[in-house]
Amino acid sequence: MQIITGISELVVNDLNTLGALNVIEDAAVLVDDGRILWSGPSAQVDTALQDHLCDQNPTPAEVVNDDDIENGTLTSASAGVEVDTIDLGGKAVIPGFVDSHNHLIFAGDRSEEFAARMAGQKYSAGGIATTVAATRAASDEELEANLVHLMDQATRQGTTSFEIKSGYGLTVKDELRALQIINRHTEESTLIAAHVVPPEYKDNPEAYVDLVINEIIPAATGQAKWIDVFCEKGAFTEDQTRRIIEAGKAAGMKPRLHANQLTDGGALKLGAELGCVSVDHATFASDEDLAVLAAAGTVVTLLPSIEFSTRQPYPDARRYVEAGVRLAIATDCNPGSGFSNSVPFAIAIGVRDMHFTVEQAVWAATAGGANALQRTDVGHLGAGARADLAILDAPSYRHLAYRPGVQLVERVYRGGELVADNRPRS
Repeated sequence: MQIITGISELVVNDLNTLGALNVIEDAAVLVDDGRILWSGPSAQVDTALQDHLCDQNPTPAEVVNDDDIENGTLTSASAGVEVDTIDLGGKAVIPGFVDSHNHLIFAGDRSEEFAARMAGQKYSAGGIATTVAATRAASDEELEANLVHLMDQATRQGTTSFEIKSGYGLTVKDELRALQIINRHTEESTLIAAHVVPPEYKDNPEAYVDLVINEIIPAATGQAKWIDVFCEKGAFTEDQTRRIIEAGKAAGMKPRLHANQLTDGGALKLGAELGCVSVDHATFASDEDLAVLAAAGTVVTLLPSIEFSTRQPYPDARRYVEAGVRLAIATDCNPGSGFSNSVPFAIAIGVRDMHFTVEQAVWAATAGGANALQRTDVGHLGAGARADLAILDAPSYRHLAYRPGVQLVERVYRGGELVADNRPRS
């Protein structure tokens, strides 16, 4: 068991209310078997510890159902257990970031394309084909090594949960091998074979849609938790998107959608109609779109670093909040439209340029990401949650937006295990 004390601010989070960080000052946390046993004021930690040690009918952590622990109490400690105390000396602690949208499995480099875009060229969906060629040519070992490298970078920035998409192979073989590699590193795997029409189907996109529906989705059944489509001009039409999402759902995959990134189309309404758990980008959204999404309870995942990298207009988060839309923030790390895997960077942009409050942005990148993945075991630090937490080299969570570009994540724990330590070596 671990006791973490000396916490200046502990962000606990209410999973249901945007911006409700439920901050506890001068806090402590009890961790056992990879779970949060208790979190609260430091003055109460001794009593909480004794309550757990004296419990004669403990409930082992391993039998807890993640879907039932949001408001639960977990007591797995027993007399004689060894207790390790960690005193943070006045640092803030937040839940590990839940990055619910990224594309980390690929090969190749598109920095030249980025430089050209910064020089005035317009971003379009077609650039994905460059990465497709490089990914197809890469070995499994090369793809996995790059994935692990990018995940390690993100972990050191505080990310403890990853959703990772395929989408740079666009053949049965290449999409399947991407999913197999992804599944070795996260349970949140997404099939997005409908990312762009590959070059060999340029003159017959309907044939590629048929390939996705009739061959790729069946081959990926049991390998992908989620199905996704890039519904956009230059990618896939609304009719094509509907057919692909429905085929994925029939194969047992949960739906999500890339929607309205580049144009003001009907993809957001379509996502709500199809029961998508999350619609992502939503850069262009009408009042009617937002009303439909709010009524459906669909999570809208905003991706600040994409607008930063493409110079697209920043959506105003205040409109989405006022419309009652559920929000998340993620990185969308990919080699083309935004090659940043830093959630703190996304938070800082979200606050400055999308008009999130600091509290809303931190919540959206933790609890909001959990909502976008239908998870109740991550994104918060209440009793029963997985012990995923980031220790900040700062007295307050507000420093994440207050000090952009500074490495503020000092240590990261996933499931109670130290997975990143950025402290200077003595």
